[in-house]
Amino acid sequence: MTPNPPLTYVTDHAALESLCQRLRQSPRLALDTEFVGEDTFIPRLELIQVATATTSAVIDFPAVQANGSLDVFWELICDTKVEKVFHAGRQDLDLFATHAGQIPKPFFDTQVAAAMVGYGAQIAYANLVQRLHGTRLAKAHTFTNWSARPLTEGQIAYALEDVEFLLPIHTHLQDRLRELGRLEWVGEEFARLESAVGEKSREPQERYQRIRGWDTLKPKGAAVLRELAAWRETEARRRNVPRGRVMRDEVLLQLARHPPKSVNDLRGLRGVHSSEVDRHGGQLLATITSALALPPSAWPEVPSERKPDPESTGIVELLQAVLKARSAEQGIASTMVATSADLQTLVETKQNRGALNVPILLGWRRKLAGDLLLQVLEGTVTIAVDRTTGALRMTQGSSTLLP
Repeated sequence: MTPNPPLTYVTDHAALESLCQRLRQSPRLALDTEFVGEDTFIPRLELIQVATATTSAVIDFPAVQANGSLDVFWELICDTKVEKVFHAGRQDLDLFATHAGQIPKPFFDTQVAAAMVGYGAQIAYANLVQRLHGTRLAKAHTFTNWSARPLTEGQIAYALEDVEFLLPIHTHLQDRLRELGRLEWVGEEFARLESAVGEKSREPQERYQRIRGWDTLKPKGAAVLRELAAWRETEARRRNVPRGRVMRDEVLLQLARHPPKSVNDLRGLRGVHSSEVDRHGGQLLATITSALALPPSAWPEVPSERKPDPESTGIVELLQAVLKARSAEQGIASTMVATSADLQTLVETKQNRGALNVPILLGWRRKLAGDLLLQVLEGTVTIAVDRTTGALRMTQGSSTLLP
């Protein structure tokens, strides 16, 4: 590994422009962020860490923003000729998309790639660094308040560690993916991640599905919850406060289950603050009334409460065992290939002869394990336990599929 590049702490626009000129000489950038998200709807960006093979820097976002724009930096990270490298980068991509106006592409997530070459699902950056480089990262500033100023040299150095090893890790993972023929696979996963970040703009009407208990409502009640959650999303964004500060999830669920008919009804509900009723009581009632007036065709579909039958559950457990064996053989985290819910959907779809458009039967997942699981369901393979090793052994005709 190359020696540590010189550290730069950027606090003004002139220094940022100078840094970007140096960064542009590299075809890839290691990126990370530090932010505070407890008190605002959009997390408050505090630091941006960036590194190349020869340059590294910590950008003090509030300081630079106070005396100029960061357009030169946003332009750089959105340059399609520059690859951006993150670790567990979903939140970083969200923040950059918010501030830069678009998702910085192309990007490479080392946590996703690590799961595809045998380092386990959702491995932490520090664990990956120690495993690949034998370096134990310090934890002295794990609970730092990144909004406090001034930052100490120790805090800045700690923040920089989050990008210091990313490029060597990126190189290693790319080599392993190439050796295993999985570069196309990881590309599919990055496309899924990009899609998930891009869907945030369409999120308000779907946010209700993140409220625990929404699927216990009747379809008409779910329609009310959907519109209330969308209203809360818009209001929280407008005020730039956390959603729960506008109205808690359990209150929205209560309003959907027992819709109030008047402002007085609203005041009588537990968890609804008088100040919120004074401010938005009329809007809440109008939202509820509008939702109740929707035709059944506009109501959300609510999942059936039917529990899987015991036979189905047993088949899912069998598929899980097969999936774990196949994943271990291929050196990939099984939870990345399919969840138990995915397998349950596969079993129910197959039993009901529905369209087999489920995640495990798409793209690289189908090649790795999907077709094998279908063969298990169709009874064209024999499953046994090897008496010597205790491992699963699977055969189709005279061909051994596992181990």
